[in-house]
Amino acid sequence: MRENRFRKRYQAALNDAQLQKGVSAATRLLVSMREKTVAEIPDWQALRERGRAIREHTLDHLDGCLETLEQSVTRQGGHVFWAKDDEAARRYVLDLALSRGVKTIVKGKSMISEEIGLNDALEAHGVEPVETDLGEFIVQLADEHPSHILAPAIHKTKEDISLLFARKLLKPKVTEPKALMAQAREHLRGKFLEAQMGVTGANFAVARTGTVVLTENEGNIRFSTTCPPVHVSIMSLEKVVPDWSELYVLLNLLIISATGQRLSTYVSFLNPPMADKTRHGPKEFHLVLLDNGRSRILGDERYRSILRCIRCAACFNVCPVYTKIGGHAYGTVYPGPMGSVLSPLLFGLDAHEELPFASTLCGACRDVCPVKIDIPNMLLELRSDVTENWKARHRMYGRRLRVEVWSRVAGDETVLRWASRIARSAEPILNVAKAPDGFKLSHRRFERSE
Repeated sequence: MRENRFRKRYQAALNDAQLQKGVSAATRLLVSMREKTVAEIPDWQALRERGRAIREHTLDHLDGCLETLEQSVTRQGGHVFWAKDDEAARRYVLDLALSRGVKTIVKGKSMISEEIGLNDALEAHGVEPVETDLGEFIVQLADEHPSHILAPAIHKTKEDISLLFARKLLKPKVTEPKALMAQAREHLRGKFLEAQMGVTGANFAVARTGTVVLTENEGNIRFSTTCPPVHVSIMSLEKVVPDWSELYVLLNLLIISATGQRLSTYVSFLNPPMADKTRHGPKEFHLVLLDNGRSRILGDERYRSILRCIRCAACFNVCPVYTKIGGHAYGTVYPGPMGSVLSPLLFGLDAHEELPFASTLCGACRDVCPVKIDIPNMLLELRSDVTENWKARHRMYGRRLRVEVWSRVAGDETVLRWASRIARSAEPILNVAKAPDGFKLSHRRFERSE
C-alpha cells in the first residue's frame, strides 16, 4: 500500500498533548450542552425521524427544488450560477470580484469556500479575503485551515491566540477571552467598512421564496451580508429545502445538535435586493450552486444518504478518533466521521483511502446524527471499495513490473543472451510461467505474440 499519510498526521496529533487537551475539553462541553437540551425535548426522536424524511424527500426531488430556487432568486433580481466543479465556482467569484474592482472581501463562515480553495485564488489575483468568524479569523492569521466545522479553532488555547494576535496584529498580550474578542473586533470593524464584496456559505436555502438562511452567534455574517454592495452566497446542491415548514424542522435539528442552543443568537434570512435600489444593503446578490461531485454521489444508492448531512458536527464530538486527534490529522476540508465518508467520495478514494479506517465503528456517530445517517455502514462500504481498489492497483503494478523487466532484458544484448540461455536451461519450469501480456517465450528469446 502507498505511504500512509494519515498515519503520520495522527501520530503527530497523538504526540501533541496540548492539542488533545483542547479538543477533548471543547468536544465534551459541546456534547454536554447538546444532551441537556435534547433531554428537555420529549419528541426528539420523532423530530429526528421527520428530519430524515425531509432530507430524503428533498434528495428524491432535488432537481425540481433547485429549479424552483433558481426561479425564485432570479425573479427578485438575483443571479444564480450553476458551478459544475470547484474550478467553475472559483472562476465565477474571482471574475465577479475583478470586474467590480474589488480589493477586499469579507467572508462569513463558509466551509464550502474552503472546499473550492477560494482564498488562494483571490490572493493570487490581488484580492484580500478576510475571514470574519472569530475561529476562522484566528486560523487564517495562523496560516492554517479550520479543524472543526463548528469551531474552526477548537484546537487552539487562549494563550496560543494571544501570541498570535501579538505577532500578527501587534496587539498587547492578553489571555482573557473578552479582551481577545475586543482585539479581533477592533481589527475586523475596519474590514467590514472597506470591503466591496461579502462572501458567505448557506446553512439552507428555501426554494419557494429564494431565501438563503444562515445561523451564527457572533453577528459577523450580518455585517458581511449587509455592508458590502455585492453579496455572493456559495452553497452545495443538497442545502436546498422545499419550503419554510421543512426549514423549521431542520433549523431546530441543526442548532440543537451543533451547540445545544434552542436557537442561535442570529438567524439571517437573505433575499436578493428588490427593484428599489435605494434601500440599504447590497445592491447585487449572486447565488453559486456547487455540484463538485454531488450529482455522482446522489446516483449511488450506497452513499447518497451522506447528502442528508446538515453540517451540525455532532458526530465529531462523540467520535473516539476525532476527540483524540482533532481535525487537521484527517488532511481534508471535511474531517470527522461524516468527512471520512464525504471526503473520499468528493475528492477521490485514491486521495483519502485511509479515512474510511479512521473509525472504531462504535456507532456513536449514527446514534447522535440528527437526520439518522448510517455513517458506520458507509465506512464499511468504503473499506470494501478501498480493498478492491488496492487489488486492482497491485494487478496493474504487476503487469507494469513484468513489462519493465522484459524491456530491460530485451534492450541489452548481453543480458538477453544470458537470459535466453537461462530460459533454455529452465525450460521445464518456464513452460508453466507466463510471459508479459502481448509476448511469448520461445527457446531462443522473448518474442512478441502475433
